[in-house]
Amino acid sequence: MPLFRHAVFETSVAKPAGLMPSAAPEIAFAGRSNAGKSSAINTLAGHTRLAFVSKTPGRTQLINFFRLPSGAYLVDLPGYGYAAVPEAIRKQWRNLLEHYLTRRPNLIGLVLIMDARRPLTELDAQMIDWFVPTGNPIHVLLTKSDKLSRQAATQTLREVRESVAGYGDQMTVQLFSSLKKTGIEEAERVVGGWLSAE
Repeated sequence: MPLFRHAVFETSVAKPAGLMPSAAPEIAFAGRSNAGKSSAINTLAGHTRLAFVSKTPGRTQLINFFRLPSGAYLVDLPGYGYAAVPEAIRKQWRNLLEHYLTRRPNLIGLVLIMDARRPLTELDAQMIDWFVPTGNPIHVLLTKSDKLSRQAATQTLREVRESVAGYGDQMTVQLFSSLKKTGIEEAERVVGGWLSAE
């Protein structure tokens, strides 16, 4: 059975204090506002409305936990980098993201969503910097790859892989398209490997 199918919403958390202790492995999904994170989660889960897709960036303001059939959790983090959000809210998100990514003991890997047309922004680098010291793997999904020609998509994939080569095996990169439903098997294989290693 596909890894993310039959995911069930369990809870939302707005502050670090709301994070309940848990022994179940967690896989976090993070990405810039409008990078296609919610669409990617819905595509992987085979569900049209699991994660809320909005034309308005910055809508995911909570950490949302979805339980997978395996007992592990898919954790949808707030989108970052949306300028129209008040500074106080942005600061709250930042604190929540940093706390979760750096201190959550049962977080086993990060799926980092980047728009294939604008990869590796300064804020993406911030996420990587927070998470790399944990020693856990990061898998980059270059979403909206259908918006690029095949040649341009291949070139972007090569450039991003070269940019993160210094992280060695800790970081992997692939192309993904929610619209064309491409890259699902590769993403499941990578994340499934993290879970089976547990």
